[in-house]
Amino acid sequence: MGRYVLRRLIQAIPVLLGATLLIYAIVFALHGDPIAALAGEKRMDPNIVKILREQYHLNDPFLVQYWHYIAGLPGGDFGTTFAGVGVGDIMAGKFQVTINLAVTALVMEAVIGVGLGLYAALRHGRAGDSLILAATLVLISVPVLVTGFVLQLLLGVRLKQAGIDLFPVAGVSEGWRSYLLPGFVLAGTSIAYLTRLTRNSLVEIMRADYIRTAVAKGLPRSRVVGRHALRNALIPLITYLGADLGALMGGAVITETIFNLPGIGQQLFTSVYLREQPVVVGIVTVLVLIYILANLVVDLLYAVLDPRIRYE
Repeated sequence: MGRYVLRRLIQAIPVLLGATLLIYAIVFALHGDPIAALAGEKRMDPNIVKILREQYHLNDPFLVQYWHYIAGLPGGDFGTTFAGVGVGDIMAGKFQVTINLAVTALVMEAVIGVGLGLYAALRHGRAGDSLILAATLVLISVPVLVTGFVLQLLLGVRLKQAGIDLFPVAGVSEGWRSYLLPGFVLAGTSIAYLTRLTRNSLVEIMRADYIRTAVAKGLPRSRVVGRHALRNALIPLITYLGADLGALMGGAVITETIFNLPGIGQQLFTSVYLREQPVVVGIVTVLVLIYILANLVVDLLYAVLDPRIRYE
């Protein structure tokens, strides 16, 4: 197991380098001058412009700029913005909001998605199964932007007007309650996919020979479903959840904008607009690391769920 973990961590290095190189190349290819964007409509002194361009290596070739960025990563240096603020300091304040939002969405996704999928599978072909399939189809079809504004209006504004203040509509001043509504909006599409994945996996597993054998032996239905069927069905579900954690954090831009959450999504949008390469690449670097670590944890959980899986 130790060798497997070490090998996966070594394999993560070229993945991390490739991802940061790609995003750095995309940001580098954008038109416009970030120093000019920093000055806004005011005219900046040419000497100051020259000093800033030399300080941030903007006159250097692309690969030289990328090398300066990569060289600082081992020491935790993600660079400095063109306003002189450390990228690490910016991310430290913003990532906590996005992590809270993503974890809330992931918990909702796991509980609601697996629960509805289990319910639909046990009532395969009945009215409850058809209703859940129709509801998940609606969630998949409606854009997050529409879902966010509709739920914000109905569950946030209208309920508050009726004297029921359950879901804050903006900001994070209400603590964990501030993340409930945006968390559901962010996880909506994933809940639908996970529900369908759970249902289809369980329906297929319930037809397996070992399930029929367990039923023929007289085992209680709850034990057959919980210990034999659901445990095997969890392998693809955990794979999906592990990969979706990074997707939830990276896809929080729209949700954070709708609910005015000061997270990494808003910061990423602003940084792309202002062409702040260090901030954009720093955020993407951390997101890639989260993807890699989440996939590693998922792979290790395989051996727990299925003892037949061994790592060499």
